[in-house]
Formats: sequence, structure tokens, C-alpha cells
Amino acid sequence: MMDEGTAQLEKSDPLALFDDWYRLAWASERDADAMACATAGADGVPSVRMVLLKGREAEGFVFYTNFESRKGVEIGANPRASLVFHWKSLRRQVRIDGPVEPVSAAAADAYFASRPRDSQVAAWASRQSETLPERFELERRFAHFDLKFQGRPVPRPPHWSGYRVRPEMIEFWLDRPFRLHERIVFRRSSNAWSMVRLYP
Repeated sequence: MMDEGTAQLEKSDPLALFDDWYRLAWASERDADAMACATAGADGVPSVRMVLLKGREAEGFVFYTNFESRKGVEIGANPRASLVFHWKSLRRQVRIDGPVEPVSAAAADAYFASRPRDSQVAAWASRQSETLPERFELERRFAHFDLKFQGRPVPRPPHWSGYRVRPEMIEFWLDRPFRLHERIVFRRSSNAWSMVRLYP
């Protein structure tokens, strides 16, 4: 008899399955929205960092960043990314691969407006991924922009926006005893998903 975890894996829609797992993760994980995001530039050298999922849309998975950061530059040169969610308490993992596209200006504006003001100011203050000679320089820039926008809404910087990863592959991994784990891979072709099982 299949348990709940295995039964969930039998779903034909990987986005619905992701939503089920994501809801479970929020019940047991402090940062269920944290995901590793791997990119590579034109030279093919990979880099990875943690970012936060800020939207799960029909079209894909959304996060926000500085376009001038390393990941922004790499996505500009090679617009593909891989994402990994690892929910330790659930002993589950989800991997997502696909092309990357910018979100609309309206979507970026709406999300930026929802952020705390200090985070908005920090988006102006940080020259993300550039060399910082000393900590005081960052604090000085923060104070400068804090004063500049005092008494009015902080506008979204032109170099700050969001990306959407459009999934072509989604893999679900579920821990099992004796390393006999469950691995289910969904691949999309012409807007239809096909599913296969993999050896663990």
C-alpha cells in the first residue's frame, strides 16, 4: 500500500504537486521559501547561492535581485537556471531546471512597493557583488539614500527587478529507508508534462 508521500508522487501535474509539498514545508520549516539558485555565464563556470521564492505562478518560479549582481550578469549572458528546495524536516527535495526571463515592470514595482522601507533603501545602497573597500562605505550609501528618499515613497531602482524560471524539468525526491529513495522526474514538451521514475 502506498503511503501519503508516495501517493502524492503519483500526481500528473508537477506544479500542483510542488504546491502540496510547499504547503507542508511551511508547516515545519522556518525558511521554506529558501532555494539554491545555480547559474552560469557565457564561460560556462557555474555559481550558486540561496535566494527566496517570491512567487509560484502558472508560468514559473519568481525571485528578485539586482541585475548587476553576479547572478544577474550570468543570467544576462546565459538565461537559464537551476533551483533546489531542500526541506530537511520533511526529508524531501525538489529540483527545477529551465530558461529564465524577467518579470514585467509592473510586477517588479508591485513587489518592491510591498518590501519594508529599509529593504527598499538597501536596494539602492548596495552595489551587489562589487568589491566593498570597508563596511562604512555601505553604511554611508544607505544613509545617503535614506535621506534622499525621506518623506516620500522609495522608487524601484532601474537595476533591481525579478526573474521567472520557467520549468522544463521538475524532480521530486523523497527519502526512504536503506537509501531506496523515490525520484520522480517531470519533463515538459509543448506544454505537456511527461513523468518517469529514476533509480535513487
